[in-house]
Amino acid sequence: MDQTTLTRIAEALERMAPAPLAAPDFEAASAFVWHVEPDRLEPVAKINRVDLDLLVGINRSRDTLLENTRRFARGDAANNALLWGARGMGKSSLVKAIHGALLADDHRELKLVELQREDLPSVARLLNHLRKAPHRFILFCDDLSFSHDDQHYKSLKAVLDGGIKGRPENVVFYATSNRRHLMPRDMIENERSSAINPSEAVEEKVSLSDRFGLWLGFHPCDQDEYLEMISGYCLAHGVDVDREVMIAEAIEWQATRGARSGRVAWQFFTDLAGRHGIALG
Repeated sequence: MDQTTLTRIAEALERMAPAPLAAPDFEAASAFVWHVEPDRLEPVAKINRVDLDLLVGINRSRDTLLENTRRFARGDAANNALLWGARGMGKSSLVKAIHGALLADDHRELKLVELQREDLPSVARLLNHLRKAPHRFILFCDDLSFSHDDQHYKSLKAVLDGGIKGRPENVVFYATSNRRHLMPRDMIENERSSAINPSEAVEEKVSLSDRFGLWLGFHPCDQDEYLEMISGYCLAHGVDVDREVMIAEAIEWQATRGARSGRVAWQFFTDLAGRHGIALG
């Protein structure tokens, strides 16, 4: 057997059983994204986030999550959190903004690690790396939900309950979802109507959301809050525009979208800033 063939065999075996992930350099960044095949933590040089003060209309959720995260950063007890509700109302923005606010408050050991829903089966391997580190980690999963035949929710229990090892004391889990119980309502009703034991069939999946110590609800904003968001963006980015003109254009913009939300407010502001020759970094 020639050397080329041996090399190909070795490379194939390495792909089938890749070498374990080397100890990550958590000093390389304040945030990371977890990838698999092969396992790795990718440092994020610049996090896409807005200032905490620019998030309007979510004061109660903001204050509750900020205090929970501050306790965690200090090394005190803290809860996992599920941020659920209306789309575009700042759920994921709040998590990133709070992380940024605490970094600015000198909690430099607090790291943000983003985990994709489809990578949940690998979470035990990720937790093993985080457990060994001298830092504190917000493990963040955005837009979390499960379909009828989705078994990924079983992997999530490893984060929330921790199994026999327990959840690492230096890890807290924050997730966002449009669904309070992480699954469609029609799926819950179908389970109740078709299962041999309806209550048990629903309980296993619905109880997953009960494992979050904090449930923070996000609801559609009203027009005043929508306009306040845009005004805040204008002030923060130095966009000087006649208020009456801005209000008229903003109302027309949301009417064409058929909705009001923080996301729609930012999209309007992006257009407004562009028309005034301002770049948003």
